[in-house]
Amino acid sequence: MAEPNVGDQAPDFSLKSTSGEMVSVSQWKGQKNVLIAFFPLAFTGVCTAENCAFSEDYSKFEDKDTVVLPVSVDSTPTLNQFRAKHGMKHHLLSDFKREAGRAYGVLDEEKFFTKRAYFLVGKDGKLRWKHVEAELGHSRPNAELLEAIAKAS
Repeated sequence: MAEPNVGDQAPDFSLKSTSGEMVSVSQWKGQKNVLIAFFPLAFTGVCTAENCAFSEDYSKFEDKDTVVLPVSVDSTPTLNQFRAKHGMKHHLLSDFKREAGRAYGVLDEEKFFTKRAYFLVGKDGKLRWKHVEAELGHSRPNAELLEAIAKAS
């Protein structure tokens, strides 16, 4: 599938969280912004640095009324190990069946994991901002993500 465009209704999904619950984008509609952060694979350098930064800055996202949902194709047990090893405060979502990655047009079917990509969903459920990395080794710094949230709110 193609990536949704800014202004489109954001595709909804329900994925298993490391909290043990099912989490969907729509559960925050009318309450919070949602930053969906697709990352390729747990335990890799850039993905580890990115998720540790989310954990360190989580309160900055909360201050902007935003929930961060990091999503990868890893299994929930793998994500639980990844989270525990690095002492992450936030939970991670498992897109093991690749449904969310396909819905957002960021699944690399050849490699069978997602590109690194960010989708900001407003409280109204519409896509407000997006960025898909051209290379797996690149990621957006939190300052840039927080700025995009400030501009879109």
